[in-house]
Amino acid sequence: MSLDRDVIAASKAWPIQEARRVLGRIERRPPVKGFVLFETGYGPSGLPHIGTFAEVFRTTLVRQALARLSDVPTELNAFSDDMDGLRKVPDNVPNQAMVAEHLGRPLTAIPDPFGTHSSYGAHMNARLKAFLDQFGFAYTFKSASEEYRKGTFNATLLRVLERHDAIREVVLPTLGPERRATYSPILPISPKSGRVLQVPIEECRAAQGTVVFRDEDGTLTEVPVTDGHCKMQWKADWALRWAALDVDYEMSGKDLIDSVKLSSQICRLLDGVPPENLTYELFLDEQGQKISKSKGNGLTIEEWLTYGTRESLQLFLYREPKKAKRLHFDVIPKHVDDYETFLDAFSRQLPSEQVGNPLWHIHDGRPPLDDRLPAGLSFAMLLNLASVANADSPAILWGFIARYAPGTTPETSPRLAALVAHAIAYYRDFVAPTRRHRAPTAQERAAFAELQAWLAGVPELPEAEAIQYELYEIGKRHAFANLRDWFRALYEVLLGQSEGPRFGTFVAIYGTAETRALIEGALRRPVEAA
Repeated sequence: MSLDRDVIAASKAWPIQEARRVLGRIERRPPVKGFVLFETGYGPSGLPHIGTFAEVFRTTLVRQALARLSDVPTELNAFSDDMDGLRKVPDNVPNQAMVAEHLGRPLTAIPDPFGTHSSYGAHMNARLKAFLDQFGFAYTFKSASEEYRKGTFNATLLRVLERHDAIREVVLPTLGPERRATYSPILPISPKSGRVLQVPIEECRAAQGTVVFRDEDGTLTEVPVTDGHCKMQWKADWALRWAALDVDYEMSGKDLIDSVKLSSQICRLLDGVPPENLTYELFLDEQGQKISKSKGNGLTIEEWLTYGTRESLQLFLYREPKKAKRLHFDVIPKHVDDYETFLDAFSRQLPSEQVGNPLWHIHDGRPPLDDRLPAGLSFAMLLNLASVANADSPAILWGFIARYAPGTTPETSPRLAALVAHAIAYYRDFVAPTRRHRAPTAQERAAFAELQAWLAGVPELPEAEAIQYELYEIGKRHAFANLRDWFRALYEVLLGQSEGPRFGTFVAIYGTAETRALIEGALRRPVEAA
């Protein structure tokens, strides 16, 4: 259903709010190039991680939102800074000794340590494109090496040469005394060693379009500033792109706030208009540390997709971009189930509410409403079924599913089939090693015995609500001061964990005979002291 633009514009959803800022920009300053340019940046010195992917995904959400509010065409550049000189060898690449021999050279001039591409930079670029393509993003890949060499930045580079001193005056106050003495926004590439050099510029010859510097062997050397003979220091390089390409929107992490301000000043010196910017918070690993390409900490996209759905990853990335989030395996189950909750709610929402539903943005207004899961079959439930059944194959879980929801098969519900596979993998790697079943206390033991007797007298497949009601009544009869303690006992004694699913639904899916067997096993354990 197509929504009125006023309804969309009124939404508080952050992609809509960002799109409105871009819309205001182009109303004030219609793009001469004829389209709105979104940009994301990638530093390919290390393997791409979820933070890299998140920037493209979130920018795409803003781009989609703008398309709902305006008819102005848009483009998205995924720009790789692959002309940067490699400063250190990342911990997570092979052939480190070989790579170390090429420190200082542009990433596209270093052999590929993986042995699959023409260069280090080409390999990392291919890895980036592979998982962007996996998610179907519409983007244009841009390589800094290619853009410099083919002259895309030439006119702006000559402007840098003309305004060299003014740019230095902007940057120098941010540098320490030693760096301040030698700083230039222009980094020449040695014609002899091929390294990107951090050296003083002896002379800027604007009329000739060249710079003079001392090469590594001490000789005075003159090279053009154009056609890839030089590149810019990264903050000035960012400004160069913004000015030369007329970038309208680019996100960046909280750690780059000062860099955005500095690059914006340089962009204006180059007669450009800095793009609209969203500052997002950083992802943290399980220790609360910032995830890093060079360290390889945090989750990879491949790891998330082993244990959870792509939609759950997208939901994680959608939520609260301005809030720091811990990126660890234990966030996956919640986001798998939260996705299903949002999907279930979507069809009951008013249009104005749907625009605020994360799935409206994730699926560009068209969530897959025809492929919902049977009621009660959450990811958490599948994990608990896998746990109690020690499931090591999908067939075990499908036996329970077929009895609970007749006619449901992997063929009729492919999304459920994917969840089953993810649940088994997650159970195997994260749940099974940590399960700890405790013995019941005397009070709990008596309640379990009554539950076991009640289950023996009910039909094979009672309604989940009837079971849940009886669970509450048993808890009351056995004088649990807080019924939460009774349900915690069910989880800890029967499932080996402190939390779990709605237990009535669990029993309805797992089966009364099977649940009685679980209780029987628990009652054989020694009584735990109260």
